[in-house]
Amino acid sequence: MAHRNARLTVHGRTVLIERVLSGRPVAHVAAELGISRATGYKWWARYRAEGPTGLIDRPSHAHHIPSRTTPEAEARVLALRRERKLGPHRIAPLTGLPASTVHAVLVRHGLSRLAWMDRPTGQLIRRYERDRPGELVHVDVKKLGRLRDGGGWRAHGRDSIEHRRARYGTRVGYDYIHAAIDDHTRLAYAEIHPDEQATTCAAFLRRATTFFHDHGITHIERVMTDNALAYRRSRAWREALAEIGAQARFTRRYRPQTNGKAERFNRTLAEEWAYQRPFTSNDDRAAALPTWLHTYNHHRCHTAIGGNPPITRVNNAAGSYS
Repeated sequence: MAHRNARLTVHGRTVLIERVLSGRPVAHVAAELGISRATGYKWWARYRAEGPTGLIDRPSHAHHIPSRTTPEAEARVLALRRERKLGPHRIAPLTGLPASTVHAVLVRHGLSRLAWMDRPTGQLIRRYERDRPGELVHVDVKKLGRLRDGGGWRAHGRDSIEHRRARYGTRVGYDYIHAAIDDHTRLAYAEIHPDEQATTCAAFLRRATTFFHDHGITHIERVMTDNALAYRRSRAWREALAEIGAQARFTRRYRPQTNGKAERFNRTLAEEWAYQRPFTSNDDRAAALPTWLHTYNHHRCHTAIGGNPPITRVNNAAGSYS
């Protein structure tokens, strides 16, 4: 593939050589093709030295880098990382290399960030993933301010009456977005409710289970939530779990990262639905949620699963388990 700024493709270079071989000056042919004389003579020289193979694109990276870190120095960096679990700023003084060079060496060899590693074993623990659909479903609630009719300050600007009304006027309350995300496939389901009480959460779980069943996840084994009383002490929630045959799992206290897939989905929900465009009313925003969910599950590329939408993992898993 030619360089994106190249004036000639391989075909254009062949045309140049054919015209020069017919007896025409290189400078004249270069002017006809819209390239400089130097470029024309470069391709003519390559053709004379190598024949037609000289017209093929070559890698643009340097053939020799005199200042590149030596293999011995790289081995020392990697040994300090693996044996002592040190970061770039602590390895740098021990090796005499700049911290930026140490970081580049670690990235080049695919070593993860220390925060993502299990210190005793060196194994990657940042991104865990369940092996099959339905093995674990993350559930969380996103609190979102309701919109007044006519739209909020995002639609009218920070200096508008709507902005001052939002800051100093009567509150219009909140919507509570209940969301469930399958750990393995990232298939998601969400509903908007006026509260996050136990009965609301339990009813949402039943409908989410039906949604997952309709999309190929026939059984949910575990449901992970935070430590809200609606999940930890509610009879309604326990009854809903028993009804669908799932076990309760709770996050570590003060560690929302344990429920990270739900937290990340909430962020995506806010960026790509709730704040994606100025809405004229709360009902207008609510009406856009089902369409966005369909796009998220069936069309949106998900970087954590190879750039594919979540539904592809459901389909692939169904084929592998059938």
